[in-house]
Amino acid sequence: MEMFKTDTIYDFMSKRLPFLGLSGLLVIASIVLLLTKGVNFGIDFAGGTIVQVKYEQPAPIDKIRETLKQTKYTNSSITEFGSPEEVVIRVTGTSNDLANDIGDEMHKILASTGNFEVRRVDMVGPKVGGELREKGLMALTLSLIVILAYVSFRFEWRFAVASILALIHDITIALGAISLFSIEVNLDILAAILTLLGYSLNDTIIVFDRIREGVQTLKESVLESVVNESVSKTLSRTTLTSLTTFFVVVTLFLFGGEIIHGFAFTMLVGIIVGTYSSIFVAASFLVQLKFSISDFRAKEAEKLKRQKEKEKMRAMYEQGTV
Repeated sequence: MEMFKTDTIYDFMSKRLPFLGLSGLLVIASIVLLLTKGVNFGIDFAGGTIVQVKYEQPAPIDKIRETLKQTKYTNSSITEFGSPEEVVIRVTGTSNDLANDIGDEMHKILASTGNFEVRRVDMVGPKVGGELREKGLMALTLSLIVILAYVSFRFEWRFAVASILALIHDITIALGAISLFSIEVNLDILAAILTLLGYSLNDTIIVFDRIREGVQTLKESVLESVVNESVSKTLSRTTLTSLTTFFVVVTLFLFGGEIIHGFAFTMLVGIIVGTYSSIFVAASFLVQLKFSISDFRAKEAEKLKRQKEKEKMRAMYEQGTV
């Protein structure tokens, strides 16, 4: 199935500066949001307790909030969870607080608010939350280092730098959206970001593979022309892959329930931004880094010459002439 004609060449590179300018504005806006508003760390990273409560009738959130204000849980956050009958109470606390059975305690404190049951109690100590933050950051850093090494080995260092810049672009904008909409950052969000790294890299590698193939097979000596033709040929594949993934994630976002809402939101933003960067940003970085077609072809010719010499020597050795 083709959404775009393979014999049509779209001139992406003539508009690369506006695309890079738009990306730059989005990245700067995201960084400003992260520095000013920050991110809403969940219990996984900040430490504390989550208590999920289900009422027989619509939950009286205002009454719950007023009741908790009269206790040591005055700074608790109360939000609806999936349905009007269910709420989640988020409590930040020290390890001493978490040592108590907070489920039974909540039962006693909220007894006057109606008939309900405590469905879930999740507790994470502050020290564990700090360790999870550090390990999450380490996972992201190591992922980028391994990707840089892999792409450098498979392609050429300019391809590696361009792919890393595109990935940083995608992650920064995704984090900016998380900050803007106050999405709670927990282990699910970290899993979504790591998934997006792989998804975006896969798209970028396919585009770069076609560019390398174009450099080797096309007669064009102008990089912009090779990139335009290569990206145009992968456009249908990139769009179809992104659309099918997008529809699945939209379904999760709409019908997956509150517990997967943050994961699905992050994936939605990442798919849109990752597809955009694979088409418009990654290859533009490659052009801006002054990748040389002539130097690449000379290296490939030298590599092919050495390979033929080795094959010739092996053949002479097998025939007993050396």
